[in-house]
Amino acid sequence: MIAGGVGILWRRSARAGGAALGIIYFVFTVFWLPRLYWAPHILGFRIPVYIGVLAGVGSQLIAAAAGALVFASPAAHESVRPRMIHIARWIFGLCSIDFGLSHLTDLHDNLMYVPKWMPLGAEFWIIVTGICFVLAGLAMLMGIQDVLAASLLGLMFLTFNVVALPQFIFADPKDHGAWGGYAYNLAAVGACWIFAQSLANFRTNNGCDAKPRLAGA
Repeated sequence: MIAGGVGILWRRSARAGGAALGIIYFVFTVFWLPRLYWAPHILGFRIPVYIGVLAGVGSQLIAAAAGALVFASPAAHESVRPRMIHIARWIFGLCSIDFGLSHLTDLHDNLMYVPKWMPLGAEFWIIVTGICFVLAGLAMLMGIQDVLAASLLGLMFLTFNVVALPQFIFADPKDHGAWGGYAYNLAAVGACWIFAQSLANFRTNNGCDAKPRLAGA
């Protein structure tokens, strides 16, 4: 992960770094899949449990997709970029919707992330965040203001880094989990903005709107 992260900082090694990170995060994605079986057996066969596990899958999958998009940069073969953009659109769209549903169907477990000083109550902000996730996902899937939606999704993740996550680091500076969650969230910010820029570049370079096409269209 360190080598991949360093690699994407330089143009000559960016594609190799993106490929490495894409593969690593895809492996992490696969590691989540057994929880689709075990989590319901432990926590109960409830829809929020499945949604929560899929949110864990999605958190790794969007990072893997961003790595793949870096690999499929303008230096890649012409046939690679459109395919990767299409796949990434579905990944970011569906994962964002699932992130939103995980907020809306499990308010109680998300209360801890809302600082107590925020007005209007923690439930309000969790619901608003969930709705924003769902709307962003729908926009990206339908190609309606998709670049803006992906950009704002990244901005929302960045807001979490500023508002919600520092409290856990301050509460226990030696907690590696708190630092890791903060670092991953920054990676999610970058992933969303990589996707947004990829959409914008593809649209500019190909003179098209890069929207998803219906079958037979």
